Amino acid sequence: MTQENRPLRRPTGAARITKPRARSAAGVREIFTRFRTANPEPKGELESVNAFTLLVAVVLSAQATDAGVNKATRPLFAIADTPEKMLALGEDTVRDYIKTIGLFRTKAKNVIALCHKLIAEFGGEVPATREALESLPGVGRKTANVVLNIAFGEITHAVDTHVFRVSNRLRIAPGKNVLQVELGLEKAIPPEFGHHAHHWLILHGRYVCKALRPECGRCIQVDLCDSADKRVV
Repeated sequence: MTQENRPLRRPTGAARITKPRARSAAGVREIFTRFRTANPEPKGELESVNAFTLLVAVVLSAQATDAGVNKATRPLFAIADTPEKMLALGEDTVRDYIKTIGLFRTKAKNVIALCHKLIAEFGGEVPATREALESLPGVGRKTANVVLNIAFGEITHAVDTHVFRVSNRLRIAPGKNVLQVELGLEKAIPPEFGHHAHHWLILHGRYVCKALRPECGRCIQVDLCDSADKRVV
């Protein structure tokens, strides 16, 4: 065995690195009970008028803020709220509408391509299954989860950077990648909280449990949090 292939040994006396322990079922229930009490009907912040515009908005939201997407899509959706109308605009016009959004050239191309596929394979309707949604250009697992949850009422857990951070900090579903966190949330969150769970986590991460400066002083979960990022209050 060469030196490069020899397994690394932990230095004598070094602490063993372990995966953070997931919170108890009772603890998870308490977290979501608090979220529900504070905000019984959380809503996603992307604006849409139907399942199609929701799908487009979520595709456009990758590496962009919801506020920025909404500013661009309000006039766009006013004239193109179906795949047929969007396709009639053409890629150049769609690109002009969304040019303030990051990666707008690629996103315009994906929007036109998904419109083609929706019309050709799904009768112009947004499909209601994960497999079909993920077959559309520009649509990944997170986008499919958002559409399934909001447009079709399914219990799904779309893991973005906010959900990932909060799920790890509060030990609801510790994980090293988004899929681990998503599967952990599926197991950990009681069904009664399932439909709104990812909205609560997104909003909490966006406005309170921020990446660099978490506002622990106004966090409703602060007494339950033992994250290394916790700021003493």
